[in-house]
Amino acid sequence: MRLGLVVNPIAGMGGRLAFKGSDDVALVAAARKRGELPSAPVRATEALKPLAALGGGLEVLAYAGEMGEKEAVNAHLAPSVLGSTGPVTSAQDTRAAATAMAQRNVDLLLFAGGDGTAVDVLEAIGDRIPVLGIPAGVKMHSAVFAVTPKSAGELTATLAQDGRWGLRRAEVMDVDEGLLRAGSISARLHGFLNVPDARRHLQSAKARSLASEAAAQEGIANHLIDNVLGDRVWMIGPGTTTAVILALLGLQKTVLGVDVIRAGALLMADADEHALLELLAAEKAGIVVTPVGGQGFLFGRGNQQLSAPVIDKTAPERIIVVASEAKIARLGGAPLRVDTGDAALDARLAGYTRIVVGYNREIVYPIA
Repeated sequence: MRLGLVVNPIAGMGGRLAFKGSDDVALVAAARKRGELPSAPVRATEALKPLAALGGGLEVLAYAGEMGEKEAVNAHLAPSVLGSTGPVTSAQDTRAAATAMAQRNVDLLLFAGGDGTAVDVLEAIGDRIPVLGIPAGVKMHSAVFAVTPKSAGELTATLAQDGRWGLRRAEVMDVDEGLLRAGSISARLHGFLNVPDARRHLQSAKARSLASEAAAQEGIANHLIDNVLGDRVWMIGPGTTTAVILALLGLQKTVLGVDVIRAGALLMADADEHALLELLAAEKAGIVVTPVGGQGFLFGRGNQQLSAPVIDKTAPERIIVVASEAKIARLGGAPLRVDTGDAALDARLAGYTRIVVGYNREIVYPIA
């Protein structure tokens, strides 16, 4: 296999700071100033580690510097290096890198980033070559990403050994970050990329809640208000289901944000990881979270403020999962998922969890 590797090194920066994405250059600079370290290079290296054992059966073409070369070397691969980059990378660099890989006729383009990176790849090469995304962004609504970096590496290794594999078209979606920060979600389908036909390893596109689920969401919200929340402190994750909880309390939910409440009052709106850790150092708090529609992710997609350290400091019995039965049914039997970036924590979260699906109604469901 001739594998192309492109990494967007700033993808995901600011997720734990509640910045909603990395498209805004000024916000990326602000994230760096606050000491935020890029996560995409680490996640790309994790994905590449299973490939080191393939030896001569794999030829790796990596874009220069932090856009692939360094990550490949850190994973003990010996890549051929294409292109060059400056000290600050941009969307134009991603497009140039993807174009260079397509011109070299790679069998598979492995790229690390988020939805914005997927859009750049789509605009640069369309469906000319197969691609596979290493999830490293904030939102990742698109269906071109593996469920975890490790899964991306394992799938690539399998494809390299098999030599032949089928393809399918997968949606590339992105949210306008400017509108998102103004409180409005405007997701748009940009097109389709060809990905390996291995649904177990790839996430689905994010699905929106249906209008018919409103009654179920209200029942869930009333159950939590009457029986669960009490006068304790709760970190309320993003989602339409959790938004109903705050609406019934007369509070405004932050779009794709984490809000903190106590006894029906708002303590913090759109809290970042630092604020949540300070809160947990002072008192006990719980988490209310709903899985991403169509994907089933509880943590690691659009709620990076609920980071591994935040989850680790929250008692397991105080992590409350809520979802309508219709949302769970749309998973088609696939498990819920977690991708916190901490393998040990992901393993502890795996197993079975209770999901509040209505008033005084729960189901038990697996977490992979």
